[in-house]
Amino acid sequence: MTLRITHAGLSDIGRVRRNNEDRWLADPQQGLYVVADGIGGNIGGGLAADIVVDTLPGFVRKRIKDITDLASSEAAARLKSTLSEFSNRLRSESRGEPGLDGMGSTVVLVLIRNTYALIAHMGDSRAYFLRDGTLQRLTKDHTIVQLLSDAGEISAEETATHPARGRLTHFVGMEGEPLPETRLLEIHPGDRLLLCSDGLTTLVGDQQLSSIMRHAGPPEITCVRLIQAANEAGGTDNITVIVTDVHPG
Repeated sequence: MTLRITHAGLSDIGRVRRNNEDRWLADPQQGLYVVADGIGGNIGGGLAADIVVDTLPGFVRKRIKDITDLASSEAAARLKSTLSEFSNRLRSESRGEPGLDGMGSTVVLVLIRNTYALIAHMGDSRAYFLRDGTLQRLTKDHTIVQLLSDAGEISAEETATHPARGRLTHFVGMEGEPLPETRLLEIHPGDRLLLCSDGLTTLVGDQQLSSIMRHAGPPEITCVRLIQAANEAGGTDNITVIVTDVHPG
C-alpha cells in the first residue's frame, strides 16, 4: 500500500518565557519529523535545539538511508545508535565551552517509510497517535517524576505538582550513556500523529488533546488550536507541535 503524508508544525513562545528554546523540523523527502526542546534556560538550550534540527537529519540520512523496512530489528537498533552517537557528539563538543557546557535538548521524532512509522525519543517531549477517534500516547517521559510514578511512590495527581517535575533522566547531550527509546507503529489511511514539547502536555490534558485532534480539522488548524489551548491554560512554557496525517497514496 502506498501512503501519502501531510503535515503542519507550529511553535509559540507562550505567555511567560522571554525566549523560545523549542524547535521543530519537517523533512518530508526523508519522512522525518522532529521536535526538540532546549534545556538550560540560557543560550545553550536554544543552541542545543538548533543543533538537533539542523544536524540530526543528516545523521539519520547517513545511518539509515539503506533501510527500507522500518519493521526490521536493524532499523530500531540503527536509529537508537544514531541518537546515542549524536548525543555523545553534542556533549563532547560543548564540554568546557563558556555558556555551553552542559547544554542539552529533548528530542522526539518519527521516521515514516511505506506503511510504518518508527518513533524515537529522549526526554519529555511526546508522541501521540490518533486512530478511529482514540488517542494513544506512544512515549513515556524520561523524568524523575515518571520513575517515581512507575515505582508507585507518587500518585498520578501528584505528578503535576511534584517539585522534581521537569527534571530529565535522559536527553540529547547528557552525561553518561544515552538510552533513547523507540517504538514501531503500522500506519493506515486516516491515522494522525502528534509530536509536541512539554509546554503543551503540562497544561493540556489527554481528554482535551483528544478532542482537538479529532475535531479541529486539517493539520494547520489543529496546530493552531493546540497552541491556543496551552496559552489559554497559562502558556507557562514554549509550545511546539507537529501534526501529520496519513492518506491513501
